[in-house]
Amino acid sequence: MPKNRLVSKGCKLVGCGSAVPSLQVSNDDLAKIVETSDEWISVRTGIRNRRVLSGKESLTNLAAEAASRALEMAEVDPDDVDLVLLCTSTPEDLFGGAPQIPKALGCKNNPLAYDITAACSGFVLGLVSASCYIRGGGFRNVLVVGADSLSRFTDWTDRGTCILFGDAAGAVLLQACDIEEDGLFSFDLHSDGGGQRHLNAGIKRNDIDDVLGSNGSVLGFPPKQSSYSCIHMNGKEVFRFAVRVVPQTIESSLQKAGLNMSSIDWLLLHQANQRILDAVATRLEVPSERVISNLANYGNTSAASIPLALDEAVRSGKVKSGHTIVAAGFGAGLTWGSVILRWG
Repeated sequence: MPKNRLVSKGCKLVGCGSAVPSLQVSNDDLAKIVETSDEWISVRTGIRNRRVLSGKESLTNLAAEAASRALEMAEVDPDDVDLVLLCTSTPEDLFGGAPQIPKALGCKNNPLAYDITAACSGFVLGLVSASCYIRGGGFRNVLVVGADSLSRFTDWTDRGTCILFGDAAGAVLLQACDIEEDGLFSFDLHSDGGGQRHLNAGIKRNDIDDVLGSNGSVLGFPPKQSSYSCIHMNGKEVFRFAVRVVPQTIESSLQKAGLNMSSIDWLLLHQANQRILDAVATRLEVPSERVISNLANYGNTSAASIPLALDEAVRSGKVKSGHTIVAAGFGAGLTWGSVILRWG
């Protein structure tokens, strides 16, 4: 057989890890800077605390720490990593931060690393992308890292959004296996650009004088310096969107896999709002004890929320090897999707 011939393989999740900033911000802390209260926030969102990057902490370091812990659990050497996918919408470099992760891990083989930008759906897209590289591309070990620092794009005077977001990183290692051991059963992915108006952080122009002034320069050139605005969200519309599309995408994934919800051990949703988690679970008739949630401690950490919650559930012994999980992400874009997988 030619050495470079591609052979279809399966893939399985063999390691996970997470990392959070040291600074914890409680609802009571927020009440000191914006008109709100612990009761107002917890009743409407289920959130009580969140972690926020501060001081010399960086998102890159958090991502690398989460990735390192995933490799340690999987007992895989950094030099055996073939690909790193960083799912983030808040990189610390406009051109992407993924290559900094294998650098921090000490990978000597210079594996490919690049960013995936899909906000709160990013990690689900990363899982599916990783599986495609393994199944059709001959890759053996792929790190999928979800990491976001939404606190940097939060308007801390807007109580409608500042109560929701936190910073974190989570990672999993997908590994090639025989097709009979395949642990990713199906997926379903979608996007709708028409919903962008409900959740976005667009470019804004800074109000500064043109560099060339008015000495005959072409109108509008050179362009004014730009930066990104804070997060804008229509909470009611995003809620309606989530409780409508998430059950639909999960049911689609179940149908593709030939499974029903009763055969799923755990429902793992993007940790956006406890009311959304409860509404989706009710529509799918999933009892609360089969829903993974750590929202109260971390808030909405965007692409990090699913791997962060998974890592805590695995390390606490809740999720065991062989358990089947349906994970679903949803958010800005608007994007949404689900994947059915087996842990271990």
